[in-house]
Amino acid sequence: MQQLTTAGQQLVNDLSNRYGLSQDAVVHMLVAVNNGSGSMAQFNCPELGGSGQWMRGGMTMVGDMFNNGLKNTVDNLCNELANALVNTTVFPVIPAGTPGSSQWWPANLGQPFSSGSQNNLRYAVFPNRLAVEMNGAVTVYDTLNHNIGGVSQQQGGNQSLTFSSQFGTVSVDNLPVVSGNGSQPSKPAPQTNFAQPSQQPTFNAQPDYNTSQPVNSSQTSANSDEIFALLEKLGGLFEAGVLTQDEFNAKKSELLNRI
Repeated sequence: MQQLTTAGQQLVNDLSNRYGLSQDAVVHMLVAVNNGSGSMAQFNCPELGGSGQWMRGGMTMVGDMFNNGLKNTVDNLCNELANALVNTTVFPVIPAGTPGSSQWWPANLGQPFSSGSQNNLRYAVFPNRLAVEMNGAVTVYDTLNHNIGGVSQQQGGNQSLTFSSQFGTVSVDNLPVVSGNGSQPSKPAPQTNFAQPSQQPTFNAQPDYNTSQPVNSSQTSANSDEIFALLEKLGGLFEAGVLTQDEFNAKKSELLNRI
């Protein structure tokens, strides 16, 4: 179980008793809300319907999408956890620059002007530097002449990273490694001018749901809202008898995979 302070353990015990959940389930949701900076949470908790997502002041999605009681439980629990994270020291303080710290990047980089997270990936952007933590390993890159807006991880088996800048979407591998990843500081990549495309992009009328998008809190919220709206419409079609159970389940799984 996640290490907690005395106040954090008391919080978990209280919420476990009031919501009728195991302590492990409450801790799972506490970590999810903390990873979402208190404004959102992506979770997979069997006691709360499996996979789901919560957004503060927004829509709450659970595995059983028509179970309003479960949605209210998740929403109320996450709101209490978010408030507790603001007012209570729930997790032991870990020195900056060490694994597990909320300031996981090297201390000499200072404070980032942009940061985000996605699954097992976290990133922080500094002047001329990009720090990426993936599976607990931290790598620092030289950002060259890029103004980085977000970092994302390719879905599926491809674990490569991309970032968005004024030159479009670019692979992180194009940036020189400053530290981490078992590498010595490297020379700049020979091609750094990404403003000149090699060919005209081809557009497809079918949307590509596997395209990686930058991790950006406002864009994540907009995309999530769009998916929630589609799920609501999907539920309406199913209730009206337009979709079969198999068609409904297949489309629902497809939409959930996009979050």
